[in-house]
Amino acid sequence: MALSPKWVFVVQILLTLINLNRATSSSSDPLVQQELDKVLQLPGQTFNISFAHYAGYVTVNEYTGRALFYWFIEAAEDPSSKPLVLWLNGGPGCSSIAYGQSEEIGPFHIKEDGKTLYLNPYSWNQAANILFLDSPVGVGFSYSNSSFDISSNGDIRTAKDSLKFLLEWFERFPQYKGRDFYVIGESYAGHYVPQLSQAIVRYNFATKAKSINLKGYMMAGGISRKYDPCTQQHSVVYYNLPEVQQALHVYVDNATFKWATCSDEVSTTWKDSPKTVLDIYRELIHARLRIWIFSGDTDAVIPVTSTRYSINALKLPTVSPWRAWYDDGQVGGWTQDYAGLTFVTVRGAGHEVPLHKPKQAFTLFKAFLSGAPMPYMGQVSDS
Repeated sequence: MALSPKWVFVVQILLTLINLNRATSSSSDPLVQQELDKVLQLPGQTFNISFAHYAGYVTVNEYTGRALFYWFIEAAEDPSSKPLVLWLNGGPGCSSIAYGQSEEIGPFHIKEDGKTLYLNPYSWNQAANILFLDSPVGVGFSYSNSSFDISSNGDIRTAKDSLKFLLEWFERFPQYKGRDFYVIGESYAGHYVPQLSQAIVRYNFATKAKSINLKGYMMAGGISRKYDPCTQQHSVVYYNLPEVQQALHVYVDNATFKWATCSDEVSTTWKDSPKTVLDIYRELIHARLRIWIFSGDTDAVIPVTSTRYSINALKLPTVSPWRAWYDDGQVGGWTQDYAGLTFVTVRGAGHEVPLHKPKQAFTLFKAFLSGAPMPYMGQVSDS
């Protein structure tokens, strides 16, 4: 029996409410919410995995319905003993799902057909639990019920929303409270990463809270220039597939939604962007965080020389001079240690270091987590 137009409308409303409920926080029980966010199988995944992963939304502003999309991928082995890492891409307006997860450090990379996945052999979840965040609102699958939110993004609100996200996320995943926590990003995330780290340090000091156990941060580049890297169009195909969006618990409020790697609206309407974040670096060096900056030595967007000029402006004493570091007997790049900061270059890498040199980037990541110097001549990297 066919439904009347009235009942069709009612069913559509109910389905929308169900999706919206899931898109925010559908349960006060964290274990129930984790199960709701758990990704069971990805379309195009033809291989088995040993780790769990979760995707969904955290509402950061109830009044406007501002919600940030995350994809959390646990460590491949023994996640309870591994640190937690938040990865942020830049833009402003570019998706961490598009770049960080799908092209650089995540386990699920997309083949050229835009429909099939392959397992990244140098995925960083071999060494840590990785949390990808589409930030700010309007980027990737993150959304708001207010169009004003999309056109009023800026550095200040992005840091506040990201802190709110983390506080709420740790309530959903309480088993990660107090875990060693690091923030890593690239390009315009050279603003996001230190600004969020500053917000966490100040929040912890003011509240004596211990859920966000921030140990340090690492940046690729780190000045204020924007970038528009050449994206692989197969990610656009994949994340616009309805079955993929369903698997990732994406809330789509209308049939015209079009996922994009970067949001032009977010980028062109950006409200506040300080020319430098060096004062924040000074504050966080004083807070004794582990701070690393890395750069591809063929990066034409944020050249190595530009990054070195910025570091020199901090006037930090040199602890160990400029030297080569090695990856399995080959020069992987160069590094210099300062009081409170380490700078590393990756030989032959461009703007997206883990995309161009995934093995060397993974070696760099493991050294950062351990706090050890980059491997020297005669030392075999643990790959």
